[in-house]
Amino acid sequence: MMNTPLLLTDLIERAEVYFPTKKVISRTSSGVHTFTYKEIVQRTRRLASALSCLGVEEGTKVGTLAWNHHRHLEAYFAIPCIGAVLHTINFRLSPQHIAYIVNHARDEVLLIDKDLLPLVEAIKDQIPHVKAFIILSEEEVETELKPSYSYEKFIEQGDPAFQFTKELDENAPAGMCYTSATTGNPKGVMYSHRGIVLHSYALGLADTTALSEKDVAMPVVPMFHVNAWGLPFAATWFGTTQVLPGPYFTPEILATLIEEHRVTITAGVPTIWNGLLQEIERKDYNLSSLRGVLCGGSAAPKGMIRAYEEKHGIPFMHAYGMTETSPLAIIASEKSSLGELNQEEKISIKAKQGILVPGLQMKIVGKDGEVAWDGKEMGELLLRGPWIASQYENDERTLGSFKDGWLYTGDVVTIDEEGYIQVVDRTKDLIKSGGEWISSVDIENAIMAHEGVFEAAVVAIPHEQWHERPVACVVLKEGYHEKVSKKDLYEFLTPQFAKWWLPDEIVFLNEIPKTSVGKFLKRTLRDEIQALFQQS
Repeated sequence: MMNTPLLLTDLIERAEVYFPTKKVISRTSSGVHTFTYKEIVQRTRRLASALSCLGVEEGTKVGTLAWNHHRHLEAYFAIPCIGAVLHTINFRLSPQHIAYIVNHARDEVLLIDKDLLPLVEAIKDQIPHVKAFIILSEEEVETELKPSYSYEKFIEQGDPAFQFTKELDENAPAGMCYTSATTGNPKGVMYSHRGIVLHSYALGLADTTALSEKDVAMPVVPMFHVNAWGLPFAATWFGTTQVLPGPYFTPEILATLIEEHRVTITAGVPTIWNGLLQEIERKDYNLSSLRGVLCGGSAAPKGMIRAYEEKHGIPFMHAYGMTETSPLAIIASEKSSLGELNQEEKISIKAKQGILVPGLQMKIVGKDGEVAWDGKEMGELLLRGPWIASQYENDERTLGSFKDGWLYTGDVVTIDEEGYIQVVDRTKDLIKSGGEWISSVDIENAIMAHEGVFEAAVVAIPHEQWHERPVACVVLKEGYHEKVSKKDLYEFLTPQFAKWWLPDEIVFLNEIPKTSVGKFLKRTLRDEIQALFQQS
């Protein structure tokens, strides 16, 4: 067989040749703009050309601090297609962490949305490696950053017929992301051309997301978060219409975009879909075009899945991944061998993370070796495959997570007889009470099934006799503050769990602290609750 390299240049050139009239619909601060793939690729070639003239070359790190829009999509391809490395930066991190990852990655150029300029201006004296700043705007923008360039004027100088670099090693780095820094400094993960291309193939499989040219895809997950789960790469390759929701979107904006542009598949974390669910229950929208809401990042509550599926007729797609896995690794699809399932059985399957995606390998290891496939025995999930990281970039923490050719995910899971994996908890979030494990995720999902609950997070607090005990933190929906009490929630939970699993206390909060990518920030919440109990 021919040994031809797997490169991102092939992805974007396919869109240019076969899908020149297909659309990219981009919401920016100045409105909604529509481009054809022919126009997007021409602009991408201009950007690649202009970056080359600026001195960007093979191996140069180029950082982006940007929302989901067409300019960011152009950077997704222009940078790696000249052999440089696309470094998508999580602008929701603290200034200290942003400075850390810019320096750790040794970024030499930054592309920045104009509303995010203050973040970079505040740390400009701490990032000495950066030689140029490109402001993603239509007009000249006043900034303290020097030298700076306006994006539209910058790419005007580029050649629309510029040829992407073809002499690239498929194993060369194409992009990098950093983890969300829930503990310590963020950890960098490098993605190769080969890994991204193979991951894009995986997104097109019928038993994963089945992404195709016929779809209209709207990645709500930020383009700085694991490459928006790979959707911009795969969608461009397949000629999929893309809807990019841009800055400061709301559930109302998302619902409107889905309705107006007939979005068929969208992707985001549970907090996004919880917010959209409240919106579509408040106001009537025509979302009948949706064939799938892809949800990952943390476990989706069964009650939310049931509401989408049964109340609104919107198929829900539960998946699992992480920065280190590019990220798609597990997805909940129904196996035909299961036969006819009733609705409750279908919801139960969708509430699990699912089965392993083709192309990957896994092990689930407990204290006595690999666990039984019985849906009960718990162990840590280990993964390996062609789009799984093999190390952290220049970080001694590699030794704790990568061993013997496996990624140790830190997620505790069970696996049933059919191979369906369910995340029980993060190793650090499991609650050990009286020598037995309690899953905070299981209790959270049960509480969020209550009609009056908007969000719930469960954390452990120290206990003299039992070592640790669970405490539930609950945010009620609007209009339910006078209707739902602790007693109501305990009565709702009691039939579902053994008595010793029930939370020692239920605390009502106005909001639950979250990470920069919308996950519950358990560490902060744990500290707040412990402080609250110490005062009382």
